[in-house]
Amino acid sequence: MTVEVSDVPGANRYEARVDGESEPAGIAQYIRTAELIAFVHTEVEPAYEGRGVGSALVRAALDEARAANLRVLATCPFFAGWIARHPDYQDLLYQSRSKVSD
Repeated sequence: MTVEVSDVPGANRYEARVDGESEPAGIAQYIRTAELIAFVHTEVEPAYEGRGVGSALVRAALDEARAANLRVLATCPFFAGWIARHPDYQDLLYQSRSKVSD
């Protein structure tokens, strides 16, 4: 099984396609600014769950974020959990620099 991931900026998401199929097997929605990309939702079609499609989405998206020098805000639980299990991507996580407190 071959998973190809591509960024679709017009839809604000990454799409994963398996073996050249026309419909995405999974998507990762994001909000992007000049300095930050927030991953807000990831969805994998039931037929492809547990087959590495979600991991391929996360890895490709994070590799592109690194190449673009973007910080990552993982509000999506799937992204947050994946990053927690892969320490080599934790340096991408956004850290608030605000000194404001209650």
